[in-house]
Amino acid sequence: MFLLNLHNCLTTYLVLAALLFAFGMYGMVTRRTVIGMLISSELLLSAASTNFIAFSRFLAPDPATGQIFALFIMAIAAAEAAIAVSIMIAVYRNYKSVDTEDLVDLQG
Repeated sequence: MFLLNLHNCLTTYLVLAALLFAFGMYGMVTRRTVIGMLISSELLLSAASTNFIAFSRFLAPDPATGQIFALFIMAIAAAEAAIAVSIMIAVYRNYKSVDTEDLVDLQG
């Protein structure tokens, strides 16, 4: 019976967002390819969006505010993914690799 009421608890959503953020941060630190880093950054943005939606549902008097922020984050994530994929394609055409260790010429 307790499992059926987990969707009505703020803690459930915060724990889920913390897990998403932890997985994203772990991926950003450990991944060596640009694609892995991009996917990890999407997890970080998903964690932030989950937090906005959860706080909006449970604590905010106007629930539209959190949803607007979540939609804004989704738009930023889509733009970031489009730009990152285009950069990765350009880098792959020049270096024939997306591994960050092979991209030493890009360092300042």
